[in-house]
Amino acid sequence: FMTLGAENILIPNPRDIPGFIEELKKVKFTAFTGVNTLFNALVNNPEFAKVDFSALRFTLGGGMAVQGAVAEKWKAVTGKVLLEAYGLTETSPAATINPLDLPDYNGSIGLPISSTEVELRDDNGKVVALGEPGEICIRGPQVMAGYWQRKDETAKVIDGNGWFATGDIGVMDDKGFIRIVDRKKDMILVSGFNVYPNEIEAVVAMHPGVLEVAAVGVADERSGEAVKIFVVKKDPELTAEALITHCRKQLTGYKVPSKVEFRTDLPKTNVGKILRRELRDEERKKA
Repeated sequence: FMTLGAENILIPNPRDIPGFIEELKKVKFTAFTGVNTLFNALVNNPEFAKVDFSALRFTLGGGMAVQGAVAEKWKAVTGKVLLEAYGLTETSPAATINPLDLPDYNGSIGLPISSTEVELRDDNGKVVALGEPGEICIRGPQVMAGYWQRKDETAKVIDGNGWFATGDIGVMDDKGFIRIVDRKKDMILVSGFNVYPNEIEAVVAMHPGVLEVAAVGVADERSGEAVKIFVVKKDPELTAEALITHCRKQLTGYKVPSKVEFRTDLPKTNVGKILRRELRDEERKKA
């Protein structure tokens, strides 16, 4: 944005949502970038609807999956589509983006940006068919040369042809749009079936009584792993039984959470990404 002569307004503490909103009221901003948890916190604060969105041209979400329920609320409040983009530190940091003129949230991370190639590969390094899940691999001028003084680690993620293996699982449609399924490391294996936390979280987030959710795999004697969800309530009367019933209507049986734990908040990074890893570690210590 700065190369275009734009002013960038940085919010030092984005967790202070009331303070964040007061800052937004002071300016007519044209672009807004953030993560799903931030968008969710904003649209669930009544004061956010009082912000002037007349100059807003686009909103871009990244860093973690944008949930459909959050994108719908964002458009209802701001009148603008919440677009999703994708990249990593290793790709400096952009790799794909959605067209800025999309009429509605489409659930994808868009198309490769200029001069960038994307392939989806199986565990043997073979390109998968359209519509099949595979690891997202990227090649382009923005891909890092390697990890500083870590040739061994670099060799694990960049092959001899310059393809960087991201560790993210995606699916590509016939128009080239890519949808993130989940992080490879976050996949839950239930009775031999792959279960991806993003799908579970998106369904749980649709429930009007839910503010935030994280899904992880926990040890289970019968199925190897089972799905457990950690939920921050929006409705104080929300019960675990109501959530499981909701999930049964939307998910295949083996994907339905077997355990629900309510919390006042979820562990997050400084920029607001939910840390599933910490929740998994807590569960392993209990086992």
